[in-house]
Amino acid sequence: MSIQCGIIGLPNVGKSTLFSALTHTQVHTDTYPFTTVEPNIGIVPVPDDRLTRLSRILKPEKVTPTTLRILDIAGLIKGSHRGEGLGNQFLAQIREVGAVLHLVRCFMNDQVSHTSDGLDPVRDIDIVETEIILKDIETVTNRLEKTASQVKGGDGAAAQEKEVLDKVAVSLDRGVPARKIQMDTEESLITRNLFLISAKPVLYVANVNEEEMTSHHPGSSTETLSEWAKEHGEKMLVLSATLEHELAFLENEEERHFFMEEWGIRTTGLQSLLRESYALLNLVTFFTTESDHAQAWTVKRNTPAPRAAGVIHSDFEREFIKADVYHCTDLFAHPLESELRERGLIHTHGREYLVQDGDVVKFKHSPTTTR
Repeated sequence: MSIQCGIIGLPNVGKSTLFSALTHTQVHTDTYPFTTVEPNIGIVPVPDDRLTRLSRILKPEKVTPTTLRILDIAGLIKGSHRGEGLGNQFLAQIREVGAVLHLVRCFMNDQVSHTSDGLDPVRDIDIVETEIILKDIETVTNRLEKTASQVKGGDGAAAQEKEVLDKVAVSLDRGVPARKIQMDTEESLITRNLFLISAKPVLYVANVNEEEMTSHHPGSSTETLSEWAKEHGEKMLVLSATLEHELAFLENEEERHFFMEEWGIRTTGLQSLLRESYALLNLVTFFTTESDHAQAWTVKRNTPAPRAAGVIHSDFEREFIKADVYHCTDLFAHPLESELRERGLIHTHGREYLVQDGDVVKFKHSPTTTR
């Protein structure tokens, strides 16, 4: 399963700065386009207050947060679908991620060049999305050519596929991304194997300057983007990649909290971004607390218990017997596992149980493997 997010956008919108802040690594950035060619890849720890609270109660020797894989993909430009600026390579990288964080420039900086004249976030979005849709049109057209020949041969399944592809092609030609095309379950199954780029869920991230972020007064570009997002039913987040980078690289935690209080920032933009990324990818977190080790794990929503056990160890899925489960909020209210058991708050589930966000799970498996 693809549980990774890709940061996309035009060149010089702050993607590598944001990636560096997220991953706490220094990556090469510059003021000219295409500083990034190969995608930067990072494994980002996901902060979770629930894991912190579990650790305070259970006092394990080791605590391990869950992680999210982030790709910093080079900027797209007009003509990317034809290979301009290595566009085919970059579009292929987007195809590999599960969700897209579309970073949009909402800041002025004469020292950082922009690929277009003036500041216009909606225009910039349109440039990137047009290239993605044009690439999807190419994918659908190629598939239609193959399907048409099968239809001529009397293939009934191909005829059904062609009908769905025709529907998708018409919508894409109108500039409608695949994620907004109304399709039933059967139609979705037919298009799934096309791996259309515009089908991926998107979060639009307005990258503003530090002054706008700390003053809490949105600039005209940010307001324009916000109005566009509301009109089109899109999710949007505002942050300052430069500010987040500065906060991330402060070595003193007290100093970080001091500046956040001074600027009236309760939650960092990175924390909000990771939370929204989880929602985009349809993920949940469950916890294990065995062997003096509290650990958070990531799975897709509605994952059966055996498959969730397999995230920990492949043998656990194969040799799954049952799972003892309680919710972390129950432990917060009654901070003894023995009390949870007395109150009937620990439940035993079989193979059909779907792991829920916030579950604390002890997997039972055959004795040939140990945890």
